[in-house]
Amino acid sequence: MKIAVAGLHIECSTYNPVLNREADFRVLRGPAMLKDQYFDFVTHFPAEFITIFHARAIAGGPVARDTYETWKAEILDGLRAAMPFDGVYLPMHGAMFVEGLFDAEGDFIAAVRETVGPDVLISASYDLHGNVSQKIIDALDMFSTYRTAPHIDVQDTMRRSVTMLVRALKTGVKPLLAWAPVPVLLPGERTSTQDEPARTFYTQIHEVEEPTGIWDASFQVGYVWADEPRATACAVVTGTDRAAMEKAAAHLAQDYWDIRDGFVFGMETGSIAECVDRAIASPSHPVVLAESGDNPTGGGVGDRAEVLAELLNQGADGVIFAGITDKAATDAAYAAGVGARVNLHIGASLDPSSRPVETEAEVIYLAEVSEPRLREAVVRIGGVDLVLTARRRPFHNIVDFTRLGLDPHAAKIIAVKSGYLSPELGPIANPGIMALSPGVVDQFVERTERKHTPRPSYPFDRDFGYSPQVKWSKRAGR
Repeated sequence: MKIAVAGLHIECSTYNPVLNREADFRVLRGPAMLKDQYFDFVTHFPAEFITIFHARAIAGGPVARDTYETWKAEILDGLRAAMPFDGVYLPMHGAMFVEGLFDAEGDFIAAVRETVGPDVLISASYDLHGNVSQKIIDALDMFSTYRTAPHIDVQDTMRRSVTMLVRALKTGVKPLLAWAPVPVLLPGERTSTQDEPARTFYTQIHEVEEPTGIWDASFQVGYVWADEPRATACAVVTGTDRAAMEKAAAHLAQDYWDIRDGFVFGMETGSIAECVDRAIASPSHPVVLAESGDNPTGGGVGDRAEVLAELLNQGADGVIFAGITDKAATDAAYAAGVGARVNLHIGASLDPSSRPVETEAEVIYLAEVSEPRLREAVVRIGGVDLVLTARRRPFHNIVDFTRLGLDPHAAKIIAVKSGYLSPELGPIANPGIMALSPGVVDQFVERTERKHTPRPSYPFDRDFGYSPQVKWSKRAGR
């Protein structure tokens, strides 16, 4: 059996003013995909995989329309050239927004379906913070999504999606797809599977699966910072037993609706000033201070300097702050050199709605990089060692710090642009606190402007009833 592989993987805040273009993505083409650790698992399956194209980026603003259309055309041309094949695997995120285009995944997946025809089976894997639509469901045969946030089951989910596809092609049994939207749209920071009630909800999802009748049960929290018509939570079920699938989808949808009021932040929260004050006063260390409103892995810009300003205002010391995206400030540090003191304008380089910090800093570390866009500098401002970066990026792993000469274990305070803490920072947090800071991924989602989100929808609306309605893929009637 032959299976084609292609996908576009990004999460896009419609409130983020910075467009994503080709340079912001990690692009793999052809055989290079099989050599990459992200896809090497497919070599374990009894099938021939035709790898075409995959682009992946951290969350951010909308994708530039010309970039999307160019890649879409390349993928469709690649599929045509690779025919004939038996199946298609689409590794996606599910929250891509393209400028001027609602439901970008719907547009892309429908185009793939039109290109390969009705007889080729298509399976997709998603991030649980992706958004689904009827157009997406109508073009697919199989679907599986992450069951953890923070995401520690990415490849497990990809394997589930491919396993279903191989099973269907090997046995000749073609599964059906059903979904049940739930009018709830909450941020990932309130629905982390490390905390209740999401932990129990996601742990129990597999219990509705049945080896012959229900192949996969998935649940989408959805992506709250995309103001578009498909933004909603939903259950998605793949299988062959219509009655069992309908029961499972309705059960998951109703269960999520029933626990909607129980979702709370898993960490202590407060304003920037309150959280900095608590971090300084903490008798235990390191305190990991998450700046949630500017989190680049949630779609934030990554260039806001309010937390830096407050740390300096309160005289915090022993601080590692990783980091702030500011190309001009980063380049200025490189131009000055290690040991030099330099006047810097930090922040608000991409999002002009925030306020920069004007300060003098000592350059203490410059990363050796292959090209200027990868530059990362560490500068010292009083008791704060600040990482400046030329490009948007998160700092979630210990090696992100140590390769810059920073020891997070020895710090009193580690400030990061994050929501819930990553699997490596979470265990060293002593304690972890989250600042409900301003930004394009504002945790106060109720105050975000909503022009296209379906209404009523919780938590924007609260006084309304709900009863699950299970919808089927149009391919279920083929």
